[in-house]
Amino acid sequence: MRIGEAATAAGVSIQTLRYYERRRLLSPPRRRESGYREYAPDTVEQVRFVKHAQTLGFKLTEIEELLALRNHASSCGEVRGVAAAKIADIDERIRQLSNIRDTLRKLVTACVRSDSSARCAIIEALDEGAHNIGN
Repeated sequence: MRIGEAATAAGVSIQTLRYYERRRLLSPPRRRESGYREYAPDTVEQVRFVKHAQTLGFKLTEIEELLALRNHASSCGEVRGVAAAKIADIDERIRQLSNIRDTLRKLVTACVRSDSSARCAIIEALDEGAHNIGN
């Protein structure tokens, strides 16, 4: 199938398909004599695999690893290891986001309590943080 057909069937744009091809997430398509790309029927399945993995939080570099494991009939244990590492990564991001949320809540509360003539507590905290970045 041609690139437009493959992209439509997979639910992505032509640019996405080309990007995945450049990233080697897809098998290289063969070329017709006219120069047009000829995508194999399993291209749609590969793109859907990539998109689903992205919805689960995997980055493209991690998806490359999953595709390699998928294409080489690797053991479930290897795939489980990749998934367990992703869970640990997600847990860490949740912890970081929770800390950010808690800090912002404190700043918003401080901003509400401050005198209207005083400098905004949120701006002060951001200024203070900006000065501490280089230290």
